[in-house]
Amino acid sequence: MPIYEFICDECAHAFEKRVPSSRSRVACPKCESAKVTKQFSRFAFKGEFKFVGSGGGCSRCSSGG
Repeated sequence: MPIYEFICDECAHAFEKRVPSSRSRVACPKCESAKVTKQFSRFAFKGEFKFVGSGGGCSRCSSGG
């Protein structure tokens, strides 16, 4: 069973939940609201991250500003 990360749209509580299927209903454990948003998890991706572009970052970050 995959573990997903959610954030509650009502109280902004962030939580993780094991979900048996993508159709399962998820409620916030703090306020019990069903209005939750699934978050991207960096562990959900397989393989390498590759930066596209010449420097691998933005020009403002590499120049210190």
